[in-house]
Formats: sequence, C-alpha cells, structure tokens
Amino acid sequence: QVQVVESGGGLVQAGGSLRLSCAASGSMFSINVMGWYRQTPGKERELVAAISSGGSANYADSVKGRFTISRDNAKNTVYLQMNSLKPEDTAVYYCLVQWGRGTLWGQGTQVTVSS
Repeated sequence: QVQVVESGGGLVQAGGSLRLSCAASGSMFSINVMGWYRQTPGKERELVAAISSGGSANYADSVKGRFTISRDNAKNTVYLQMNSLKPEDTAVYYCLVQWGRGTLWGQGTQVTVSS
C-alpha cells in the first residue's frame, strides 16, 4: 500500500520558523514531482512549492525568499523549511507526490502563525 505522511506542523509566532516533512512509502516507483500545497477555509488549494526529481524547484511568489523546498530521493522524502512566517501563512499544508501510477496527497498538517 502506498501512502504519503506529513509531519512538522504546529503553532508558531510571526517571524518564527517551522519545517515540514513528507515521506512517501510503499511500492512507489518513478517518483517525479513532490510538492506542497496549502488551503484555508473557503479558498482553493494553492501551490506553495514543488521540486522535481532532478532538484528543480518553483515557488509561489508569496513565499519566495522565505520558504525552501528540498528532497531526499533515497528516502522518498520532501521537506519545506518555512522561515519568517506570517499570519497569512496560516493554512492546512498538503504534500503531493507524482509517481508512476498517478498522484497522491497527504492528509494535511495544520500550520498556524500567530501575530
């Protein structure tokens, strides 16, 4: 059984940092893009950052210079280092994994930034 499990969310004050992790497990093959999306109530899920298997990354304009995405291909794990957090970063963060048989989403992890 394949699955994607996120960890690392929580409550932090504005200006603080958090690191999210997402591990893909099971009989996965040909993992290509891994990424992070976020969603707040009443809004559509939006891309935060994504990274290819070769290491090419792209970011939402709102997080450029503050967030860094990275991955460990040997562990099928993707990370999101979030610095200088703002209250508007508050959301449920979802991990996405594109692999040989489609796309998997994690269950989501809550990030709350207090002002």
